[in-house]
Amino acid sequence: MTTVGILGLAALAVSLICLHFGAQPIAYGEILRVLVDTVFRKDIDGSASDIVKTILLQVRLPRILLGFLVGCSLASVGVALQALLRNPLADPYVLGVSSGAALGAAVGILFGVGTSVLAETALPACGFAGGLLALVVIYRMAATYGQLPIHSLLLTGVILNAIFSALIMFITSILDPNRSYGMMAWLMGTLTAPTYGALIGLVIYLSIGLFLLFSHMRVLNILALGEESARTLGVDTEQAKRSIFVVTALVTGAVVSVSGMIGFIGMIVPHAVRLVTGADHRLLLPASALVGGTFLMGADTIARTVISPAEIPVGIITALAGGPFFVYLLLWRKDRMT
Repeated sequence: MTTVGILGLAALAVSLICLHFGAQPIAYGEILRVLVDTVFRKDIDGSASDIVKTILLQVRLPRILLGFLVGCSLASVGVALQALLRNPLADPYVLGVSSGAALGAAVGILFGVGTSVLAETALPACGFAGGLLALVVIYRMAATYGQLPIHSLLLTGVILNAIFSALIMFITSILDPNRSYGMMAWLMGTLTAPTYGALIGLVIYLSIGLFLLFSHMRVLNILALGEESARTLGVDTEQAKRSIFVVTALVTGAVVSVSGMIGFIGMIVPHAVRLVTGADHRLLLPASALVGGTFLMGADTIARTVISPAEIPVGIITALAGGPFFVYLLLWRKDRMT
């Protein structure tokens, strides 16, 4: 609990730093004053203060909260998939789940879901369906006599990523130019300030998914030992795998539908946290969630400030951080096998 508490305080500190940076830096004292006055419903005098309040409450705060939710979710899904597959290279992006969820959301946009009043709840459902389909296909293609070899797993992910990406590009090509440009930016992984209504809808989706995922912490500990050991200890492994697969699809689908394909967080964060905290999922899962949320808040702040007033898609920042780490993991596993 001490570790989780420290990470929670670190997340709050990073969120305050992220509120400071932007095209117009805002003093920390001003940030605290606006937040306190908003909590206690006090009016802020002066046109300058009104501008600061608008920037903080309508632009930066919702975006930072979205980044934290997305980072938490991707890291948690990564922890679950790595335990389930007993493979530190597993994450929804590498395995093609994110691409499947993106395809589901793209199909929804093609049929008008993205422009309807139901978009805030229907798009995550479309993403969920696509992510679930991808997970089922991955498992069926990669499983060999009940095992999931790393080479088969990665090859399946590459194949599905290519197929899903081609289908997404086809959908993008037949959209009108305005919607096509927006989809391209979204596919690169982009966080935009959501309305608080959209944020609440996302919180509902993710709260359900993460609650179910966290309820499997003990099962994840056992599954990480192997299916034979899990069955010996009385765990219904097939039921557990199905449940975890559905939950990861739910969470990934909801996240991808609002942020696009942000890669590598589900791989690098759980592995880095595991090196520090150990493999006990009762600590690893909440710690990874907090670190993932904090990491994405920081990455998004870099993305929106490094060439301000222009922005870099945050997916580029996470890929630049995750790509070298992915290579390191491959080399590390190769050294252990020799």
